Amino acid sequence: MELTPVERNVHSIIEEEDEKVQLQWAAIERLPTLKRLRTSLFDVGGGENGSSGKDLKDYAGKRVVDVTKLGAHERHLFIEKLISHIENDNLKLLQKLRERIDRVNVKLPTVEVRYKNLFVEAECEVVQGKPLPTLWNSLLSLLSVFTKAIWCKSVEAKISILTDVSGIIKPSRLTLLLGPPGCGKTTLLQALAGKQDKSLKVSGEITYNGHKLDEFVPQKTSAYISEYDLHIPELTVRETIDFSARCQGVRSRADIMMEVSRREKEAGIVPDPDIDTYMKAISVQGQKRNLQTDYVLKILGLDTCSDTTVGDALSRGISGGQKKRLTTGEMIVGPTKALFMDEISTGLDSSTTFQIVTYLQQLVHITDATALVSLLQPAPETFDLFDDVILMGEGKVVYHGPRSHALQFFEDCGFKCPSRKGAADFLQEVISKKDQAQYWKHDNIPYNYVSVDQLSQLFRASYLGNKLEDELSKPYDKSQSHDNALSFTTYSVSKWELFKACMARELLLMKRNSFVYVFKTVQLIIIAFITMTVFIRTQMAVNLTSANFLLGALFYTLVRHMTNGVAELSLTVTRLPVVYKQRGFYLYPAWAYSIPASMLKIPFSFIDSVLWTATTYYVIGYSPEIKRFFCQFLVLFALHQASTSMCRLIAVIFRTMVAATTCGTFILVVMFLCGGFILPRPSLPPWLRWVFWCSPMTYGEIGTALNEFLAPRWQKVSKGNTTLGHEVLTSHGLNFDGSFYWISVGALFGFTVLFDLGFASALTYLNPPKMSRAIISEKRLSQLQGKDACNTSAQSEIVSTPADHDQNVGEKLKFGKMALALPFEPLTMSFKDVQYYVDTPPEMREHGFKQKKLQLLKDITGAFRPGILTALMGVSGAGKTTLMDVLSGRKTGGTIEGDIRIGGHPKVQKTFARISGYCEQTDIHSPHITVGESVMYSAWLRLPPDTDPDTKSRFVEEVIETIELEDIRDSLVGIPGQSGLSTEQRKRLTIAVELVSNPSIIFMDEPTSGLDARAAAIVMRAVKNVVDTGRTTVCTIHQPSIDIFESFDELILMKTGGQIIYSGILGHQSSKLIEYFEGIPGVPKIKDNYNPATWMLEVTSASVEEELGLDFASIYRESTQYRDTIELVRQLSVPKPGSKGLYFPTHFPQNSWVQFKACLWKQHLSYWRSPEYNLARFMFMIAASVLFGIIFWQKGKEINNEQDLLNILGSMYIAVIFLGVTNCNLVLPYVETERTVLYRERFAGMYSSKAYSFAQVAVEMPYTMLQAILFVIITYPTIGYYWSATKVFWYFYATFWTFLYFVYLGMLIASLSTNLDVASILATAVYTILNLFSGFLMPGPKIPKWWVWCYWICPTSWSLNGLLTSQYGDMNKEILIFGEHKTVGSFLQDYYGFHHDGLALVAIVLIAFPVAYASLFAYCIGKLNFQRR
Repeated sequence: MELTPVERNVHSIIEEEDEKVQLQWAAIERLPTLKRLRTSLFDVGGGENGSSGKDLKDYAGKRVVDVTKLGAHERHLFIEKLISHIENDNLKLLQKLRERIDRVNVKLPTVEVRYKNLFVEAECEVVQGKPLPTLWNSLLSLLSVFTKAIWCKSVEAKISILTDVSGIIKPSRLTLLLGPPGCGKTTLLQALAGKQDKSLKVSGEITYNGHKLDEFVPQKTSAYISEYDLHIPELTVRETIDFSARCQGVRSRADIMMEVSRREKEAGIVPDPDIDTYMKAISVQGQKRNLQTDYVLKILGLDTCSDTTVGDALSRGISGGQKKRLTTGEMIVGPTKALFMDEISTGLDSSTTFQIVTYLQQLVHITDATALVSLLQPAPETFDLFDDVILMGEGKVVYHGPRSHALQFFEDCGFKCPSRKGAADFLQEVISKKDQAQYWKHDNIPYNYVSVDQLSQLFRASYLGNKLEDELSKPYDKSQSHDNALSFTTYSVSKWELFKACMARELLLMKRNSFVYVFKTVQLIIIAFITMTVFIRTQMAVNLTSANFLLGALFYTLVRHMTNGVAELSLTVTRLPVVYKQRGFYLYPAWAYSIPASMLKIPFSFIDSVLWTATTYYVIGYSPEIKRFFCQFLVLFALHQASTSMCRLIAVIFRTMVAATTCGTFILVVMFLCGGFILPRPSLPPWLRWVFWCSPMTYGEIGTALNEFLAPRWQKVSKGNTTLGHEVLTSHGLNFDGSFYWISVGALFGFTVLFDLGFASALTYLNPPKMSRAIISEKRLSQLQGKDACNTSAQSEIVSTPADHDQNVGEKLKFGKMALALPFEPLTMSFKDVQYYVDTPPEMREHGFKQKKLQLLKDITGAFRPGILTALMGVSGAGKTTLMDVLSGRKTGGTIEGDIRIGGHPKVQKTFARISGYCEQTDIHSPHITVGESVMYSAWLRLPPDTDPDTKSRFVEEVIETIELEDIRDSLVGIPGQSGLSTEQRKRLTIAVELVSNPSIIFMDEPTSGLDARAAAIVMRAVKNVVDTGRTTVCTIHQPSIDIFESFDELILMKTGGQIIYSGILGHQSSKLIEYFEGIPGVPKIKDNYNPATWMLEVTSASVEEELGLDFASIYRESTQYRDTIELVRQLSVPKPGSKGLYFPTHFPQNSWVQFKACLWKQHLSYWRSPEYNLARFMFMIAASVLFGIIFWQKGKEINNEQDLLNILGSMYIAVIFLGVTNCNLVLPYVETERTVLYRERFAGMYSSKAYSFAQVAVEMPYTMLQAILFVIITYPTIGYYWSATKVFWYFYATFWTFLYFVYLGMLIASLSTNLDVASILATAVYTILNLFSGFLMPGPKIPKWWVWCYWICPTSWSLNGLLTSQYGDMNKEILIFGEHKTVGSFLQDYYGFHHDGLALVAIVLIAFPVAYASLFAYCIGKLNFQRR
């Protein structure tokens, strides 16, 4: 058949194109091997990806490119072309990759993981009563370390977590790990990945391809994906994954690519250009930006938020579900062949979970990978994606075999799964004592509970159990293992590449944290200006008095530079958790992090030192020679470096904020005391003089003093043969040769190197901090031992490790009509045309997003009614939580538009908070109180004051039983990921705390995320029964089972972009919802027994919208459902006749006194159970007091000359400044932690900020008084002050109020700061001022008139006044001072301006400061809100 001219023309164009491609490919083939592996034919055309012509015109046609030089836009377009529709295109891509590899017979590496007779045990300390880490328990535990060896042994117990577990995880088979929380899933996953806790005792055998864990590096061969999301909040999603990809390298990918390329060349095979480009791009080592990152972002649905910062509790970032996907993406971006994934679906909707598990299935099946995935609530369609299932209970394996045989095994045991029940839900419920009976299939045989132990034995005796045992008995043939299957090297890429990656990240973080560094520098300039104007000398007399002032100025300069590095301490501690996580994954060695962290701070030390020296040197009046100017600068630069390095070392040795701050301050106290200024070297006890040479402060003091006092102007002869300069140096024990200046500079740089080496070493060898040792109550131990010894899991009441709960849940408590029947007013909530905008993040603007405002909610209209349970659903990131926050009034930023009404009246936030409850997605609670106390506290503050105490108590008990918290009511809440309750228990506590407030309207943000199917069913049963009492209830929900989904009455469905695509009733078995979506042309019909929630999310996904060319939001706005909603909103927007808007006679449910008592009760419990805070400061106080006593032993009465008096004043100065500063520093993290709880409780209308703040103020007083008593008891007799009742009282009085105002000052600073880093820097600046105007370095009468007001308002000057005057103001002994004979009392009056008859005024002022700081704290904590929502 003859071709038409047009067809001939097309045919010739295609031939030309083919010829061109062949020529291009031939050119690539001729390249040298290494260059050939980086060069491919690149083409982003194809039109399938929906990119505009404008996007593609620059990249039209195939061209030869170096794959390492693809731009960000090219990579994005290429991945969009490869994976236009995730559901189908990813499978095609992987199949093409496998076809290419198989075509040339290249074998892929595979990993088979075996574990045999695996036991894991935890050691616990048994305590009487409640197992809580109180100050008393912690002190006894501390003392037991010493007493145990001598006469008594503490009671210890071993508890089994895993018991005789065996199995095989095979390549090419996707395995699901199921079981209730607390059954040992996480422990098993960590053990298999070689990441188990070192404190656990592990026995048994784990092998990869026949190799034991100590024969290779399991952490590089496998990847463990944790259930906890730990990321650097300042980095974007893309940067986080890029960094991980850069550190994990390409490993076997490069060898496979090289082998495939070589064999294709030999066989003359031309590969698919796109597949070739993709494979080469992900196989080249050392790329800063990897195509694999774009691929992972696309697969996990993170491409829409790739340039958004991760964020944290206080700064806005990505959603919880997106964080969970980021945790997964961070690890799967690497070339790992074995994946152990722990609860990766928490916070994800069922459609996203299905998409991710589908990807994992394709990855495992096509690339022969090995994967064991733990999921809490897998939907039936997700469950069906798995090949094998491991079911665990109470630390034992109940079933391990093919998924298709699981139900049959249990049917053989006598239990049948109902037709409309998800198999995964059935498997988890059938091993529960309370749920098992309903599945018993025999009518003629009576049911008896079949325990987990019995089921485990039945499995071992079954065909599958015997088959597994036979396989395990045959050893794996190591010769079958691929060379690249296991990793025998610790790091995947060269050390230089890892160093460059860490350096680039550190630089990026410094840019993101630029505010902190700018803030520090501006603060330094301000303080330098203050300093130079305090010590200003227009005419400098060269005499001993002037020398004393100059030495004071030099000492202050050194103190400023030493303490300027302290901010580095908090910065380092906050970064440590992520560093430990990444170090544990062997992403990089510790030094690769520590060297950039040290190097990049050098410019800041340089700038700080230059600015300080340039500002102050000539104004203060140091020696005018330019050489001496530069010499002083060099000493200050070296000292600043040493100080910063030392603080980093302290941070990484002590690893927690409280311990690092306490010990860091103690080290600074020792350095300042022994540094040569406060106490000259000759005045130190002979056996302690070695400390003088160990302090960087010493060398700073020597360097700056020699530089100044060996200058020509100080060479005048004063007495005998000695010069004035030499006399000054001798009197302070600094009489060294001029060459000692250079020794001092060398010593300071030596300290810097030594500290940095220590930093790297400590980071390498020290493990992440653990909470106190695991403790368990005798009662709980006897319960566990009452069972079969192996029949349990240790974690349920071990309060100091992440607690898991032995989940005995079921159809526990059906609410009767009287349950939860405290009186309340049923209320409707309607909202119309709600819009919500935020400022566009800078990262999005950098990537071309032009609008200044980003719209997160668009035209939201709907209503919630009493007695109707409404589900708020949508894919992760659709804006569900945002809508809840807007409606409940929890947004702190952005612009809200639209009309929101309660009962037809406009919503007023103050009154709305009283009648609403909000269960947050992030479970925020005070960590140091128990579950029962948390619920009681909420009821105390939120129920009406006229509620009878018995009724209140019964109501609390009812809620605790309803939400099934009885077993853990005495467990501490703890800190997520470190201690206390598990995720699932926290979630239930959050619901209980809100439910106990008896609200009319309840918002629940993902109440079932983090729960297994059975726990989720319990929570939703409780919620449903709450609705039956007539409350208005709204839940966002991600992965509902059919049962849970159909327990909802109405649904609001949202899509990405914050638009509603369905709002209305669900109908019986979701009939109305199904009818609506099936009525839209092109939407696929639902399968029989398929979960409507999953189907709904699948058919409305962005890819389906794009494929069908639909906009579901527009379709909804034209539907009858929309018109019905508009009509309903119109009706509900009109108040009922005779109804009034919400009104309460008082702003809060309880009066101020009750609020204060409740807050004080909680604070008291928190303080008593915070040994890391309170015990730390008592230990510090005792250690510092003993140190003062030793150094100043009996110097209190030996006042014979000016130096003796200055020594005593120095001791008081150091005590006031440093003990006060420690109190101030230690309270910062405590207030910071409790502040996030305050934000939640204040939003809930529980109490006023004043009640909270005054309770916080009051609870500190007894602890501070005890500190003051300890200090006085130790220092007063050891230093040897004069014994008289008046003097002892004044010493205690001044000490107590000093310590107290420093604590309140810390609270005030925390309330003024956005986060702990800023608080630390601000605190350092405040300490500098308190130091400068204390009257020690520059006596009050000598301070210039323009700054003397600062001296009078500086609390430390009044403290020193009170301490010194009360001891020596009335002393008439005559001594030689600055060459004159004077009485001590008259010298204090003339030189310091301290008058003994002014003590009454001092007493009043010392009380005024704590009162002022406490009042300011109360004001600021109430007015300032740094939470960004």
